[in-house]
Amino acid sequence: MSNSLFRTKNIDKILKDAAIQEESGHGGSGLKRVLTLKDLTFFGIAAILGAGSFSSLGEACFRGGPGVIILFIICAVACGFTALCYAEFASRIPVAGSAYTYAYASFGEMFAWIIGWALIMEYSIGNIYVAFSWSDYFVSFLHKVGVNMPDYLTCSYTEAHKAVLAHSTNLSLINAWNSAPVIGGLKIIFCLPAIVINILITMLVYIGVKESRNFSNAMVILKLAVVVLVILVGAFYIDPANWHPINDAGIHAFMPNGFSGVMMAVSGVFFAYIGFDAVSVMAEESKNPQRDLPKGMILSLVICTVIYILLTLVLTGVLPYKQFEDVGDPLSRIFEVKGIGWMQFLVSICAVVAMTSVLLVFQMGQPRIWMSMSRDGLLPPVFQKIHKKFQTPSFATIVTGLIVGVPILFTDKEFVLDFTSIGTLFAFVLVCGGVLLIPRKQKVAGKFNIPYISSKFIFPLLVIGAAITLFASNKNYFSDLTIINSANASLNVSTIILWIVLAILSVAGFVKDLSLIPLLGLSTCLYLLTGMTAINWEWFACWLVLGLVVYFMYGYRKSKLAKRGSNYTL
Repeated sequence: MSNSLFRTKNIDKILKDAAIQEESGHGGSGLKRVLTLKDLTFFGIAAILGAGSFSSLGEACFRGGPGVIILFIICAVACGFTALCYAEFASRIPVAGSAYTYAYASFGEMFAWIIGWALIMEYSIGNIYVAFSWSDYFVSFLHKVGVNMPDYLTCSYTEAHKAVLAHSTNLSLINAWNSAPVIGGLKIIFCLPAIVINILITMLVYIGVKESRNFSNAMVILKLAVVVLVILVGAFYIDPANWHPINDAGIHAFMPNGFSGVMMAVSGVFFAYIGFDAVSVMAEESKNPQRDLPKGMILSLVICTVIYILLTLVLTGVLPYKQFEDVGDPLSRIFEVKGIGWMQFLVSICAVVAMTSVLLVFQMGQPRIWMSMSRDGLLPPVFQKIHKKFQTPSFATIVTGLIVGVPILFTDKEFVLDFTSIGTLFAFVLVCGGVLLIPRKQKVAGKFNIPYISSKFIFPLLVIGAAITLFASNKNYFSDLTIINSANASLNVSTIILWIVLAILSVAGFVKDLSLIPLLGLSTCLYLLTGMTAINWEWFACWLVLGLVVYFMYGYRKSKLAKRGSNYTL
């Protein structure tokens, strides 16, 4: 059984099956190849530049202060290395499925299932957070035009309940709880705008990728223009003193809560970056996937990284970082406080547009992953059903809409944010590790090739150098890690595991002369995982256990590789 759990799909076989599937598309069962490099880059920007910049950025600034910009840079570096690994896989395996397909070719079937299951957290559950954020800006926009919705229809039940228990100063949440109608002893509180936008997006994705592409491209151009305007206008109101606020010890500090406080913002910061990998899901709808997919991912990541750094500087420069507590619309808030009504109105409109495009891209990504899993027999055949008229994965699209829509009724933004980030980082770790397992290839003109740099000496020296630097800056760094009963117990345990893994990777890199870039991607993503709390890990573990139950009840027995008997590779 252990061997069958790690049966892998041969890359040549994956490409052959994809070609057969595409040929069958002439009969109406394939996907349309309509996406160019510009379209793919815009899809990446649409996914990345949305909820992160317009919503989670505020919470990140509150947790980390101005110093959170350091975490943005760290995340950008981690995502940069990971993007190169995604690009390598996308060049070799230009089919739908993203990290799921890549894991199938490198780690084996069980890990492929795990990563496919984890990606549900990124695309579907992540869209719950985006829907909530979209609602915040939409309600703000309605308020500006004189339309006021009842507070109990603009937030989730959980969010309002938590606010009451914590004696929050958020008056809208408190009022939502106090004014909500009661039916059968239950207060009726739910986010109506979030539910409505999810239904509309699901309908649009169901209709077709070409229509979605045109809609997404138009929204990307608009929101890029507005973000640039926010940076330019906001720059005039920056007070440099806000970049060195007074911390609890009465000292001016760029990182008022220390580096540990900066790391507490890892969920919000990393969430701002997830999305560039959604480009790889569109492989079977790309005109030249082996050339354009890698370029689309890397271009969108670079563009958005520059924008995030500038936005962070503007936000923390215009307002003291503490004013971003529980703020779901940070870009409009800075102009509201400064009394610039026309900018607040403009930002509210464009934030609605921006996050609509994020919803669109993620809602397109999830059905295509399920379609790939269904083709491999890990999900029922209905998930690969292609609509005869619209040529989209119709059933999978509807299921995605339900998975996003139903939890909106009982979850809240904070939980979804942490849950999504840990699942995505886990997927990134497997992608970077997967590149180390597949054989090296010769360079082919017109196709992306990840630059090979020997890690034999460089990586071990980097790890040793990092350890020496940390010890030199804090003599108690390593001894503090042994204090498991402290408030940072989860961080300490995660960090100990990180150093153990780095030591193992250093030895492996030296002995096997592994490629440096995937090793750096793997290491930086593992480092970001140390910022997750114990409760994050507990929920993630529960999610994985549920996924494994589904796999053994259906996928393990129905897998096409299982039906081929011994005709699988290990």
